[in-house]
Parts: sequence; C-alpha cells; structure tokens
Amino acid sequence: MDKKLIIKDAILSFQEKLPVNVMPRQLTLPVDLPKIITVTGVRRGGKTSLLFDTIHRLLKKGINKENILFFSFDDERIDFRLEDFDLIIQAWTELYPDTPTSEVFVFFDEIQITDGWEKFVSRIYNTFSKHIFLSGSNSRMLGTDISTILRGRSLQYEVFPLNFKEHLQFKKIPDEIYPATKRAKIINDFDVFLEEGGFPEVALNPALDYRKLIQNYYYVMLYKDIIERYGIANVAVLKYFVRRIVTNLTKPFSITKIYNELRSAGLKADKNLLFALAENFESIYLAFRLYRFDYSVFKQELTDKKQYFIDNGLINTLSGQLKEDKGKLLENAVFLWLREKFGKSLYFFSKTKECDFVVFDRDKPLAAIQVCYDLTDAETRKREIAGLLEAGKYLNCNNLIIVTAKEEEEIKTNGSKIKVVTAWMLFLGHFDNLTK
Repeated sequence: MDKKLIIKDAILSFQEKLPVNVMPRQLTLPVDLPKIITVTGVRRGGKTSLLFDTIHRLLKKGINKENILFFSFDDERIDFRLEDFDLIIQAWTELYPDTPTSEVFVFFDEIQITDGWEKFVSRIYNTFSKHIFLSGSNSRMLGTDISTILRGRSLQYEVFPLNFKEHLQFKKIPDEIYPATKRAKIINDFDVFLEEGGFPEVALNPALDYRKLIQNYYYVMLYKDIIERYGIANVAVLKYFVRRIVTNLTKPFSITKIYNELRSAGLKADKNLLFALAENFESIYLAFRLYRFDYSVFKQELTDKKQYFIDNGLINTLSGQLKEDKGKLLENAVFLWLREKFGKSLYFFSKTKECDFVVFDRDKPLAAIQVCYDLTDAETRKREIAGLLEAGKYLNCNNLIIVTAKEEEEIKTNGSKIKVVTAWMLFLGHFDNLTK
C-alpha cells in the first residue's frame, strides 16, 4: 500500500477512537505554550498514555478531533525513512485542506526511531504548528539534540513508572491512612510495590505474571533500543554487564574491574564499550548512574559510581536472588522517588563513612538520607547514624533522614536530630516538608 495512504489511515483511525480514556498521572503536560514538548522515559512506562491524556484534556477544552494529528513511528506497516517525513504533513493537509495549520496539535510517538527527525520537527515548528508533542525512549536524542537545534524553544518532561501514590490509584486503593484498616491495605500494597515495581500494565493486571511481562519489556529495550540503535555487536558482553550491575545494586561499581573480569573469562571486551553502555543504559532509562559527591567535578567523574534500575520489578525479573533482599529493593525505590522529584541534583556520600543519598538545590544541600529496611539491629543502627552524621557535618546540612520500611522515631544524638520515617508515608507526601 502507498505510504501516504497508510499515514492517512493511521491519522483517521486514531481520530475515530477519540476520546481515549486512560488513567491520569500526577504529571500533566502544558497545552497552551508555543513550545515543543518532549516526553522521555522507559518503554512501557506511560509516555503514550500521557500523550493520550493530553489529547483528552484538549478535547474537553473544545478542540476538534480533526485538529489532532497523532502518529506513532512504531507503526509496523511503514519502514519509515527520512524522506517520508513530509508525507505526514501532506497526508494531513489533504485530509483537512480548510483547517488552519496553526490550530493543529501534533503528537509524534516514539519519534526517535527514525533518524533525521530533529530537522523535520524544527521545520514544521517554524512553518506548520507551534503545538508539537514528542515522545521517545531516549533522553539523549529527545532531550539534548532537540534543545540544541531549537535553542530554548522546547521543554522536556520525564515519565517514570508509577510512583507509590499512582500505584495505589491504579489499583483503586484509597491513600487514606485512617482508620487502621485502610492503613493496613496501603502497607500490604507497599510490599507488593516493592517487589513488582511500577510499570502501569503490571498494576492494572495483577493476575499476570509480572516477570514474564517485564521480561518482554527488557528484551525490547535490549535489542531495539541498544543493540539496533547503537550497533552493539558484542551481545555477550552487553548481557554480562547488565548482570553485573544487578548483582552490584546499591554499591559503587568499577568498569575497570568488570573489564578485567571479562578478559579473565575469555570474552573480548573494549573498555570504551563498557563506558558507552553505561551511558546508553541511562539514555534509555534502563539504569541510572549515581555520582559520589565531591566539590571537584573532575573527581566526581573519576570515582566509581553506583547504579540503580528504573524499576524494582525489572530487578526481580533479572535476578530472583534480590527478591528477598528487601533492603536493596527499598533503596532502589527511594532512589527512584528522589530522582523523579529532584532530577539529577542527587549524589551519594563517601568519606570515612557512607551516606546513601545527598540532595541538592543548586549548591545548597537540602537533605542527607540513609535507607535502612530495619533499624532494630544495634550495629546497623550505629552504622547508619554515623554515616548520616558525617555527611551532615561535611555538607553543613542539618536535615538528616533515615527511611525505613516500618519504623518512625526521632533520634537525638551529638547535638543533631535525625528523623526516621517510613518509605510508604514519604512516598505518599506526608513528609514533603523534610525535603524542601
């Protein structure tokens, strides 16, 4: 079939389905700004649904269906190439020749799949419509590249899998902590959230085996987003690298050490490839690097980083061994909450002692945070407090927090106050004042 006819069919078929009802998220996109709105995030994390929700809001404001141009570059019917971009605009203008293009709202889903999209988007922004929404699974391509070309005319939003508050919403569990029966349901679901993670499809289909579902997600990320996109030929090294990150979760890891392990195992590896893979994992939202805090940016770059994964369910899918290590799962969940809330203004602290997270607002430290599933062991309690006190003193930060699974208290020691809070209460916003 002619490509333009397929594009017309895709545009009209989508319009016929409107409105598409989706579960709303806490994040909403602006619809009144003359900007290119980019939405990045992990595959199956909710980007497309966020675009659908934005379209739904436009329809409620009185925008006609005919003014919505939605096209997914994941459409398997078209082997999309650079020269095909103009067919989208031609198809729409042939369908609606009397509609002013300035009134069109353009939505392109997974646009990074086709090379050369940046200049096309820049051109239609200048000549066709100022209302453009893009989604994609690569932050480097959809964030840095478009902002470089458009010089301040774009706004980027990140979509993460469901946070705990959204997880409750998707499962229709009220986030009310009183009476005790409602609180018990929340606490029980928190244990589920800690194990299964926050991919929306998992929350909406509790009867499914979440590991099988997420395994499919993972293979698409691995083969389509990394192997195909970046031309990775050494798949064995790639898979080994992922496994090593999983086993080293929450601990600093050394690429040089992994490189030596690969060589000892007889696998050919390029150290530059390993550094590139760590960058690629972050670009596609598979795993994030956390830098050790240092006032010297040069030293930050040179020291070993920690790695955290985009989703706890993904961790358990890749390594069933961590299912029972609830401390690591809790720390990964806290990292994701902090990363979504504060972006990249987040580090770990390590001098003579360690602190899991330090949060900054520009150059000002907002909080030092330890994560400990259970504080009842005396040695564990002593270690967590000591690391927190050292980080607070070094950074001149008095906002000291320990996040646990079930315990709440206030610890007064050495002239400092440490607030012990439960993760589920923190995630539901009951301690927002602690991190402001």
